[in-house]
Amino acid sequence: MAPHPSSSASLKASLRQAALGRRDALDPEARRAGALAIADGVMAIPDLAQAPIVGAFWPIRSEVDPRPLIERLFARGQRVALPKVTPDGLVFREWRVGEALVRGSFGLSEPDDSLPPLDPAALIVPLAAYDIRGHRIGYGRGYYDQAIERLSRNGPVLTIGIAFSVQAVDAVPAEAHDQPLDHLITEAGPVSLTRA
Repeated sequence: MAPHPSSSASLKASLRQAALGRRDALDPEARRAGALAIADGVMAIPDLAQAPIVGAFWPIRSEVDPRPLIERLFARGQRVALPKVTPDGLVFREWRVGEALVRGSFGLSEPDDSLPPLDPAALIVPLAAYDIRGHRIGYGRGYYDQAIERLSRNGPVLTIGIAFSVQAVDAVPAEAHDQPLDHLITEAGPVSLTRA
């Protein structure tokens, strides 16, 4: 039997808070080294090389810093799009090295509204917590689940979650709208996902 939505939300909030506390406690140098190791792991995913446009994100707080990964995507000739939070969900716009970002809601750095929207074929997904089934807990607003569902209407979207290993939890209380990740990479390497 599925958990009641309110109890599921409460459990997710508790798991999120604990995982973010563990992430915040990481030494800044460990986070920097971890981001480099994670970039190596993501670049080794064969299917990612086939994506002409990769959706990434700009880091906030103690998140894994995806900028080393973005640099490697550019070096491989791939285009990168960053998300903007809108009332209708996430809109991805292309970003190039050196272009200024604007301050968005929730303390995010986002591409300028004048840039045209794009639909990435792959997404680098931020998260607060994860389990070995590839389920993630985000920051509680469902933006990425909605974006994955919308982008998937045009064809498969490769989803790659990036996190530190301290963000693992035993089980994420998955709900019907939750979109499991295709890959999950930590500083310790790829997480072997179990779909059962």
